Amino acid sequence: MLDINWLNTFVTLAQLEHFGKTASALHMTQPNVSLHIKQLEQSTRVKLIERNPFRLTQAGERLLKSAQQTLQELQICQADLNAINDLCQGTVSIAASDIISRLLLIKPFQSFKHEFPGIDLSLFNTTSTQAAELVKSAKADLGFVIAQKESQPLHFTELRQVRWCALGDGLARWQKQAMDNAALPDDELPTLILLGHDTRTRDLIDLALPSLKLPKYRIMEVGSVDAQIDWAEAGFGIAIVPAFSLHPKLNLTSTITPLPDFPTTSLGYIVRQNQVLSRAIKQLLLWVGEEITNSQ
Repeated sequence: MLDINWLNTFVTLAQLEHFGKTASALHMTQPNVSLHIKQLEQSTRVKLIERNPFRLTQAGERLLKSAQQTLQELQICQADLNAINDLCQGTVSIAASDIISRLLLIKPFQSFKHEFPGIDLSLFNTTSTQAAELVKSAKADLGFVIAQKESQPLHFTELRQVRWCALGDGLARWQKQAMDNAALPDDELPTLILLGHDTRTRDLIDLALPSLKLPKYRIMEVGSVDAQIDWAEAGFGIAIVPAFSLHPKLNLTSTITPLPDFPTTSLGYIVRQNQVLSRAIKQLLLWVGEEITNSQ
């Protein structure tokens, strides 16, 4: 019988390809990592790794596939067992972008901590794509995302429609110059402050940019909506952001221009299909729904 701890050590080592890093990641000593691999090889009666240079053998590659699936299934099972048992102690893990968590989750989290003092809340600060992967692997119990397509093995529930706006001064002037066919020198071209291409929202925005009817423009890529807002407020260009991200409490001074020609998308939450939701998670979702209603 293969020990789950041996398999977890083996999978981590296969990912990191370094015994010392694996020991640090698993809070083990390096000799214990080596011992786990030795015990696993003795139990399977095959050599699983080559050390210099590090690589998996053919047998190791085969075991890795099954080990990853086994560990993921066990993690999913444990999450469902916690929910069935109406978890009152432990951890609920949430994946969400910084802008979603900052504007929509703080008050629901405060209510959660008061109602469920024995449960810790763990927050993964991620993009929507990363949140989906965390929920798929059961590393997160719940994910809040924008523009999630319904796909196996995830189920998406819409919480609100998302509309877009432009934050920053000068958009109307640049659009008028484009209509007048006025040529701009390169140092006066408008700058659009956008998220990077590794986000779903950027894919949506790129398709809609022609509706702005701008002359030639430059693009400044940043890593979060918060960064878009900060750079636009500092006068570096026009940020294209979800309208809900421009909350009145941000005390913004730049011009806000609604973009009705941009296609709407959805803000919602994802769980695994057929996932058992605990009473705590269901209550958290109710509080989030109330926060969204109050912010509209």
